[in-house]
Amino acid sequence: MTIVDSTVWIDYFRGRETAQTDWLDSHAATDPIGLTDVILCEVLQGVRDERLLPKLQKDLWAFQLFDGGGANVALAAAANYRALRRRGRTVRGTIDCLIATFCMLNGHSLLHDDRDYDAFEQELGLAVVHP
Repeated sequence: MTIVDSTVWIDYFRGRETAQTDWLDSHAATDPIGLTDVILCEVLQGVRDERLLPKLQKDLWAFQLFDGGGANVALAAAANYRALRRRGRTVRGTIDCLIATFCMLNGHSLLHDDRDYDAFEQELGLAVVHP
């Protein structure tokens, strides 16, 4: 399963062509694609035109939606944050820690366009799709 981060979904729905959105476009119909509740929230909170919301929600419901993991993921994400900080790598966002940790705990790869995930990949073994 590939979890698609909000950085990619936002570019995708805005029609921006990137390596990540091209990958999503070519794999969405054939590969298992998912997102977490937190990613869903990030994407939907950025909607500026409320008229687009129903279509956007419908489009996202086509993919598997995961509960972000609750307390177990939160505890592991905090531990990962501290482990990275000890290695001199500070991640800027708590949500990124939660998403990366969710993927690692559940054996999912991550498609993203956010440098904060690089530390998780390089130091902790996060599986990342590199289009």
